[in-house]
This record gives sequence, structure tokens and C-alpha cells, in this order.
Amino acid sequence: MRPNTPWLEQWLDSEYGGEGEERNEMISGWTLADLSDLPSPVPQFLDQFLAAAGQGFDGQLRAAVLFGSAAEGRLRATSDVNLLLVLTEFDPLCADRLREPLLAAEAAIRLRVMFLLESEIAAALEAFPEKFIDILRRRRVLLGTDPFSARTIPRPLLVARLKQVLLNLVLRLRSEYVLRGSREEQLTFLIAETAGPLRSCAATLRQLEGQPALPGREALAQFATSSSDRGWQEALRLVSEVRQNRGLPLGSAAASTVQQLIGIARGMLARVDHLT
Repeated sequence: MRPNTPWLEQWLDSEYGGEGEERNEMISGWTLADLSDLPSPVPQFLDQFLAAAGQGFDGQLRAAVLFGSAAEGRLRATSDVNLLLVLTEFDPLCADRLREPLLAAEAAIRLRVMFLLESEIAAALEAFPEKFIDILRRRRVLLGTDPFSARTIPRPLLVARLKQVLLNLVLRLRSEYVLRGSREEQLTFLIAETAGPLRSCAATLRQLEGQPALPGREALAQFATSSSDRGWQEALRLVSEVRQNRGLPLGSAAASTVQQLIGIARGMLARVDHLT
């Protein structure tokens, strides 16, 4: 258990009493992850939100799972902090107690929270395989037991969803390019926003092709180097600049970077078409 978390002990004591089998069964197998590798003030606001969630949901909370770049300890200035709460039920009255803590954490650390019932996990994996394969790859259980420890996603579902995500990304990037091609500041935001889905798709493609697993950033870089188009590598360098510094270096061309990202997504689509 992470130190300096009296709220958890207080919550367990209020729900299950100071001792007893029910309390011991509740926390059996639970973890409370270390957050010291995350930049300030992320750990502080996550602790505050978890305290509110643990107390607000009155025993309905089964797990809190950090996923994405925060789970890897690789947050950037433009990164969201993604959190999944697994519940036995969703009680609106309990959820109302979380509104203010969530608004505070959203403003301070860009916290985004998904509320998922235990009974919905299997259906969610089937309905959103690309989303949840990324959670399976990049997750950190902050509180409770791991709800995904024995979960897998069927390969045909994953292939079909990967193709859908990539094609949707290509279509969206084209539309945004036409609409905002002369507005560099808007394209810069689009570039930062596109990095996450592209990286996730590259990691999934490696998995489906039977290649050694890599984090999304490295997987995308490896994919780019496999092409003879040197513009892809330069585009990814600029993507990293945008995510780290919230802007492109002076003299960089946002419009051409978006064009290269479209090319990368189409290149991945071509590889997906060869999967069986």
C-alpha cells in the first residue's frame, strides 16, 4: 500500500469496520500503486479523486485503473490523464458526489474518467477492441484488483477494429486539413491529438503481425523507419515536439506534417489488409 493514504483506511473502516472477514475479503488482492514517477500535481489530484471515489460510491468501487501514457509514466504537456473506475453499479446519487472533485482534477491535470460496470467488461472489450487492447497493454491498477488480468480480445475483432480506426483517422485528418489548413495553431492541436491513436494502432499492428511488443511511441517510430519516405520520420519528430512543448518549432509546416500523418495511417492500413 502506498504511504500517506489514510482516506483508504478510513473508508474501509467506515464501510466494513476496523476488523473482520468482510473487510479482509474486500482488500484481499488489492493494490494501491505508487505514483511517484508522475509529475506534480498529478499524484496529488489522483489521490484526492480516488479518495472522493472511494467514499462517494459507498462500496460500489471495485478497481481504479490508470491507462495510456500516464500508466507508462510518460505524460507530456498535452497528455490527458486517463482513469477507469470499475463499479458494481452506477448510482447517480453517489456519482453526484464526484462532480466537484472531477471538475477540479479535469482543470488541474486533464483527468478523463470512464465509469464501467463489472458486468459490462466483456461487452466493452468486444464493442471497442482497439480501445481496450490499449488498456490491456498500458494499464496500472491504482486501487483494487486487476479487472483485466484474464481478459483477451479475439484476433478477428481486433483486425476489423484496427482497420476501422485507421480509416476513420484518415478521413478525419483529410477533413480537418481542408477545413483548417491555413490555421497553424488549430493544426498543431490536431497533430498532438492524432499522436495517441496512431501510436496505439502501431502497437496493435505489431502485435497482430507477431512482432515483439513495443510501447506505442516506439512502435510508431519503427513503422516510420520501415518506409522509404523520410518525411514520415520528420513528421513524428514534430509530433513529439508538439506534445512536449505545446507547439511546433519556428518555421515548421503544420500542414505538411498533417499530410505525412495521413500517409502513415494509410501505410498502416495497407499492412492491415495483409493480415489474416
